[in-house]
Amino acid sequence: VNEIAFSGYPVTDLARSRQFYEGVLGLKPSLVSENTAWVEYEVGGSTFGIGSYPEWKLSPDGPIVAFEVDDFDKTNADLKKAGAVFTMEPTETPVCHIAIIRDPDDNAVMIHKRKPGHA
Repeated sequence: VNEIAFSGYPVTDLARSRQFYEGVLGLKPSLVSENTAWVEYEVGGSTFGIGSYPEWKLSPDGPIVAFEVDDFDKTNADLKKAGAVFTMEPTETPVCHIAIIRDPDDNAVMIHKRKPGHA
């Protein structure tokens, strides 16, 4: 293995999920598949996707995606104002600041900000 090609989450309602990822988190779609229920977002040097397929099952206990942000406090304030559901309030660790919110299908989404000197 030499790289992660993309990461993605299963969703049940693509339009509702797009509203969350684009409207609340501010991601811009880089690919919207016209014949399948799949949308991709370029985030830094990676790709994050959402898709609605019967064989792709939801699991609120599944993996987590961590989105690095420039301004941790402002991002969390904006998310609270938008009504995002926090399952972990903003927390400081020795190397970063983190918070966890849930998307409309209960997938965990981490908001992350590295401290200076930590890659």
